Amino acid sequence: MATVYKRNRRGNHGGRYYIAFFDYSGKRQVRSARTTDKATAERIAAKLQADAALRRDGVIDPALEAVAQEAQRPVADHLADYEAKLRTANRTEKHVTSTLSFIRQIADFAGFGVAADIDADGVARYAGKLQNEGRAARTIQAHLNAMTGFTRWLTQEHKLPRDPLASVKKPNPKSDRRRERRMLLPDEWRRLEAATLAGPEREGMTGRERRLLYRLAVETGLRSAELRSLSRGRLFLDAEPPYVTCKAGSTKNRKDARQYIGSDLAADLGAYVATKAPGARVFDLPHESYLARMLRADLAEARRAWLREAKADPGERTRREQSDFLAPDNHDGETLDFHSLRHTCGAWLAMSGAHPKVVQAVMRHSSIVLTMDTYGHLFPGSEAAAVAGLRDLLAVPVAEALRATGTDDFVASESDGVCSGAQRCAQQLERETLRDTREALRDRDAETAERESPKPFGGTDLGDESPRIAEPCESSGAGTRTPDTRIMIPLL
Repeated sequence: MATVYKRNRRGNHGGRYYIAFFDYSGKRQVRSARTTDKATAERIAAKLQADAALRRDGVIDPALEAVAQEAQRPVADHLADYEAKLRTANRTEKHVTSTLSFIRQIADFAGFGVAADIDADGVARYAGKLQNEGRAARTIQAHLNAMTGFTRWLTQEHKLPRDPLASVKKPNPKSDRRRERRMLLPDEWRRLEAATLAGPEREGMTGRERRLLYRLAVETGLRSAELRSLSRGRLFLDAEPPYVTCKAGSTKNRKDARQYIGSDLAADLGAYVATKAPGARVFDLPHESYLARMLRADLAEARRAWLREAKADPGERTRREQSDFLAPDNHDGETLDFHSLRHTCGAWLAMSGAHPKVVQAVMRHSSIVLTMDTYGHLFPGSEAAAVAGLRDLLAVPVAEALRATGTDDFVASESDGVCSGAQRCAQQLERETLRDTREALRDRDAETAERESPKPFGGTDLGDESPRIAEPCESSGAGTRTPDTRIMIPLL
């Protein structure tokens, strides 16, 4: 039975009542009645005791009741737990911050006060708002990914009975890409490298430092955050072949990365970091928003030098000015930023004929589908060669192909001594062999019978080895079957 009482404290005569009762599992619980009226406290106690009995008898499911209680908690409280989960999963600070910001924006717009308020209609209205504002499909997808990931976690942790956003459809970012990155052409890279090395200091980095940074990005495909995390102790320049490593905490897929480099770049890096401490950063990079500006300044200097080469030829000068060679944006609307150096790495690997799985490994893509979607059009075309191979096979004369397999109906002239078809030839040879063998045995037995007197059948020693011949065995099918071997008495 539930007990209603006041705690024995000085001056607590007008205080609140407390209720002690046993829950459905038999554990003693104490709760405040939040009232100073004894009759009200007794009614609350009776309710708690009755509910405990219903749970104990299975009328009320405690698990479902716990989910219902979690669903009534404020979204802000759940977000605090979700943030802890993201950080425990070793997500980057940028990912955690943007994810929580997107969820809060959607919850504020749709009026999601508690977890149970979250529904697909409110999220769809928010996506429509972003679309009306002219936001890119990739941006809308990022907001929806954050919210659907949150509700999926709520469902998995039994804080919601079901995922309310399971039916939400996300836009395809490929259908409305606002930024298509372009790769550097090999000729563009050589001119950019020369202009960078001879250029002034930019964003706190000398021309030599920037040239090493750009080349390392192209050879390894490392992202800006991964390059920023490189320390001298992560450069294994004396190995064969040399390579650099990035710890899982700095990579996008949260896995250790080992990227190989050429020996000439290894020598240049070795000379550059010779005076640095093992734990020192290889590059002192500016803020990520300034990296593209730094690269484009070097690109612009390389283009100006390229244009100056044609100053003596007005026609060539006009042609070069109209070209998008070394331009930050080309005629297809593709732009060049710092991440384009990574894109250049994958593109050059594909153009050099590297196997798609090798490109996937170097670029550290999660699937070969991503690799082929990004660089598939750059792989050397093998379709034409494959079709040419089929054409060669199709060009083989029909009669020749059938004779090669023994399935033709070609009948040679008897003067050539050739039988018709491989299978019929084998059958004919078998029949001829059996006929010759039978005739030879008959001739031999006839000679023996002339020299020896006939013996009665009962005197024949069956223990002696009797002549064995192969009798043809008929088959109901179209093929042949190995003839039976039988013990036969010679025919006279």
